[in-house]
Amino acid sequence: MSKTTPATRTLENAGVVFETVSYDYDPDAPRVGLQAAEAIGEEPHRVLKTLMATVDGKPVCAVIPADREVSMKKLAAAFGGKSAAMMKPADAERLTGYHVGGISPFGQRKTVPTAIEIAALSEPYVFMNGGQRGLQVRLDPKAALAALGAKAAPLIS
Repeated sequence: MSKTTPATRTLENAGVVFETVSYDYDPDAPRVGLQAAEAIGEEPHRVLKTLMATVDGKPVCAVIPADREVSMKKLAAAFGGKSAAMMKPADAERLTGYHVGGISPFGQRKTVPTAIEIAALSEPYVFMNGGQRGLQVRLDPKAALAALGAKAAPLIS
């Protein structure tokens, strides 16, 4: 597995300190984020999943703890919209350039507005997808927020 992806290149170019962690990705896992947390031996609230959605029909990216669910109402509010919906997997892949299970908020084909669950910023470090199934990056959540030009907002139900 290559540890150089558009996501890791984006982090390097932004000067973000991170480390990569590889694990055996299970495509049949019912919840990929929880499987990743278990595989790397980390608490699920520190492993953040990347969700692609739309708010009022426009694409957005939400980054939340693997053991939580996104609130569509809070997601819409975070971007000043009225309604939110999850993006279809094929649309998410086309927009980001990544495969589902390997979608990273970093280095997406098209930059979209991004929000990170505010609770994640209180962690000393978090894991996010490194742009490939079975690859996570460990980094400071505040550095991730800055590198993404993201906003911190309450996103979980």
